[in-house]
Amino acid sequence: MVYVQKAQTYKEINFLKSQKFLSFTKQVDSKTVGVKEGVLPAGSIYPANDATAEGITINDVDVSKGAQPVGVIVDGHILIERLPVKPSDAAQTAMREVKFYDASGKMLALPATSAPTE
Repeated sequence: MVYVQKAQTYKEINFLKSQKFLSFTKQVDSKTVGVKEGVLPAGSIYPANDATAEGITINDVDVSKGAQPVGVIVDGHILIERLPVKPSDAAQTAMREVKFYDASGKMLALPATSAPTE
């Protein structure tokens, strides 16, 4: 069976600071946080932008017709200002091996964790 539909174009923004990264394949569907109009954009925080974050999606994935695999960067160097959504402090802390940089290329420090005071 042939699927015919209107052609769509997507703008890809390079958010990688380095060509070296490590990614693992994960499964996403239309219920995944960050899906817009049936597409999970590259640079989305997987699975959510909170303390459960595992990594950042490497490419756009169309989930309008069902669940699809997507590469999730778990170790790499990322230009934070080019991501579609800035990772929360909890997400940045959870993604221990992902290093974030500002537009000038300066590495950003991990967000300070709020330790309980006695």
